[in-house]
Amino acid sequence: MTQAISGHEHEFEPEFGLPEALPSGERILWQGAPDFRAMAVQVFHLRKLGLYFLLLLLLRASYLYSTGLAPLELLPAMIWPLALALVGFGAVASLAWLTVKTTAYTLTDRRVVMRIGIVLTLSFNLPLGRIETADLRLDRQGCGDIPLRLSQGDKIAWLHLWPHVRPWRVAQPEPTLRCIPDARKVAGLLAKAWAELTNNPPPNSLPVASAQGDGRPQWQASLT
Repeated sequence: MTQAISGHEHEFEPEFGLPEALPSGERILWQGAPDFRAMAVQVFHLRKLGLYFLLLLLLRASYLYSTGLAPLELLPAMIWPLALALVGFGAVASLAWLTVKTTAYTLTDRRVVMRIGIVLTLSFNLPLGRIETADLRLDRQGCGDIPLRLSQGDKIAWLHLWPHVRPWRVAQPEPTLRCIPDARKVAGLLAKAWAELTNNPPPNSLPVASAQGDGRPQWQASLT
């Protein structure tokens, strides 16, 4: 597997999301980026972070009230804790937004290309023939993750991929298209392209793990 690092800004890409022009005969099947809402909630846990800061503020207010401060005196005493909470929440939200803004996923009939990175832009070129399996996870809104299990011997460092990597797979990281809208359709395109390139029969169906009950999806294989 080859790894290309683009040394230019995105507006100077020969083709959007790609470090170089595609060879003759290769065609783009799909391009996209993560959905901000899904990325903020599922990857950066912004909702949980907001509840955490709210709990801290309530505990702080309860403590100050127990010391004898009048209700009207609580507001000035809570300004700094509130400001710090807003700064922390805003920093994580900004990180999620920048992650989405600087990400471009490309699926062609021969490869998957992931252009990622906020400060340092990296482009990972993943030939379909070097992908063993691809999984699919959907949330209730139809956004989903598609992790790619690479062939033995092909490995990209977990830190180089984060957050575009399957959670909890550190020893054998799996590059992942995170929080993409209409993930079921993209998974179908990927499965079809993989089957045509490898001369394998396409799967009759794509097992999908949807959010159920507690809202936590499970993973299932979609290519093999």
